[in-house]
Amino acid sequence: MRYLTFLFLLIASNLAYAVESISSYQESLSQYLEKSKSSKSPFSEADRAVMEKAGRALAISMPDPGIKVGEKAPDFTMTNALGKKVNLNEELKKGPVVLVFYRGAWCPFCNMHLHALQKSLPQFKKYSAQLITVTPQTPDKSAEQIKKDGYPFEVLSDLNSKVMQDYKLYFELPDDLIAVYKKHKLDIEAFNGQGRNVLPVPGSFVIDKKGFVRAMQAQTDYKVRMEPADIIDELKKISEN
Repeated sequence: MRYLTFLFLLIASNLAYAVESISSYQESLSQYLEKSKSSKSPFSEADRAVMEKAGRALAISMPDPGIKVGEKAPDFTMTNALGKKVNLNEELKKGPVVLVFYRGAWCPFCNMHLHALQKSLPQFKKYSAQLITVTPQTPDKSAEQIKKDGYPFEVLSDLNSKVMQDYKLYFELPDDLIAVYKKHKLDIEAFNGQGRNVLPVPGSFVIDKKGFVRAMQAQTDYKVRMEPADIIDELKKISEN
């Protein structure tokens, strides 16, 4: 009886550890927002009004961003941080792809999400899946980010914005928001290249080996991101088919 009780507790403990070992973006976000409450915002009331207006306008213009579940993921070839060409269809021959669009190394919410995804790579690997990320920033900026954060996954630069457009995530920043960003030492062109004040709506897509989107999330609220646990659940479903 004691042995059975011990065995049950051991199994329960292992299951709890497995759940806890999956990194949570939402947990990191909550901690970040809680810390932010105790520090004075660098943005004035006028700055915040501009940012909120831009957010509302984007939500109206893009009420349902991103290609949808069941759609064929548009193929692409882009350059990674080391100058190597990466093709989606070729990568899909190896297994499912978790494709994540992010704004850039300057975005704290993007960084939190990428770190959560990085911690989840062992779980992705169990299902022969790899993480590929896409950003409008230049390869040299991505190389700096990879060196700083030690990212082992592909970081691809969408330098002509075509892939962001194909995945229905592309938008251009309004002039007044650009001015607010620059006032606070954030120059999007310094990351993306001259004349490119463009960003993607942050979006995540789980793509099976046949190239079809099996799960996705994309919202104009840049704080909302797809949880690693949801990605892993979908990869498990793909492996069972």
